[in-house]
Amino acid sequence: MASTGAPTEDLKFTPLNALHKELGGKMVPFAGYEMPVQYPAGIMAEHKHTRTAAGLFDVSHMGQVLITGVDPAKSLERLVPGDLVALEVGRMRYTVFTNDQGGILDDLMVNKRANDLFVIVNAACKEQDIALLKAGLPDCQVEYLADRALLALQGPQAVAVLARLNPAVSELQFGQGAEMQLGPHACFVTRSGYTGEDGCEISLAASEAEAFARWLLAQPEVKPIGLGARDSLRLEAGLCLYGHDIDTGTTPIEAGLAWTISKRRRAEGGYPGAAIVQQQLAGGVARKRVGIQPEGRAPAREGTEILDSAGRKIGIVTSGGFGPSVDAPVAMGYVETAHATAGTAIALLVRGKPLPAKIVTLPFITKRYAKA
Repeated sequence: MASTGAPTEDLKFTPLNALHKELGGKMVPFAGYEMPVQYPAGIMAEHKHTRTAAGLFDVSHMGQVLITGVDPAKSLERLVPGDLVALEVGRMRYTVFTNDQGGILDDLMVNKRANDLFVIVNAACKEQDIALLKAGLPDCQVEYLADRALLALQGPQAVAVLARLNPAVSELQFGQGAEMQLGPHACFVTRSGYTGEDGCEISLAASEAEAFARWLLAQPEVKPIGLGARDSLRLEAGLCLYGHDIDTGTTPIEAGLAWTISKRRRAEGGYPGAAIVQQQLAGGVARKRVGIQPEGRAPAREGTEILDSAGRKIGIVTSGGFGPSVDAPVAMGYVETAHATAGTAIALLVRGKPLPAKIVTLPFITKRYAKA
């Protein structure tokens, strides 16, 4: 989700750091951690393997936070526009922290459990997020779970692999979570992910993460996947990366995230920047996040200017690269609303040369989440 570099001497390490190196992972600084960008098979092979079988991702750098109190869901609604009060126990919801201008401070996943909220925030933002939660929820207890690892097993065969340890995994719907045993490991498992594929994210004790990861990698369907393929997978699925596609200068409406705000929350507000978001819902926005399909084979990277047919700058690319599943370059970015309709012809200024492209409907691939 979010990405930032850090001086090598200041890097933190996940519980799987030694295993990544043993597997030949190419390690890079990412969000303050040393993380594998790819393994010897390469990004293309890792991407395609996740789409066809099961890919194992180490996402232990993300922040895992427990919120308890009399009514933590109602309390957290003071900081986010998501409808958490109506969320059923055992379900999860994607939402964002907003500032007073309606800008996005971070995006997060909220799991509603019987006695608490289990929240996942971005690695690069977790210190500020935890401080925000503690300051904004004085009636709750906010605990950072530093002793937990987080793994993601993604792909069409992921659930079948996990079901060998506990058949209850296959009973979860996408967006549901439950505490369960996976072999000897006590885990909190959600059927969720960041690839557009079916799969699960598994929270467990950091001390048990390596043993669990080794069992998974011993299964014939499973291969380790690095940050490079994680990025290309989420881009094909049209999913935002914090700090790139969404940030403090972007509102949920500009970002195409109005679907995350329920009718009740749209009407009631009650979160930072609600008046601005309500105004944009009613009156529209000047720019929108869109999918972009370049012609030819040249990818348009982040920062590429987007031009209209007359050569005028109308926006900028926020994420771009090659989509292995579609065998073509893909990108996302923001354009003036008048040019945001799918099919609109545009140009991308790549190395000083305008290259033809068009606006397309996101995502670039068909999402294969498990439905009820």
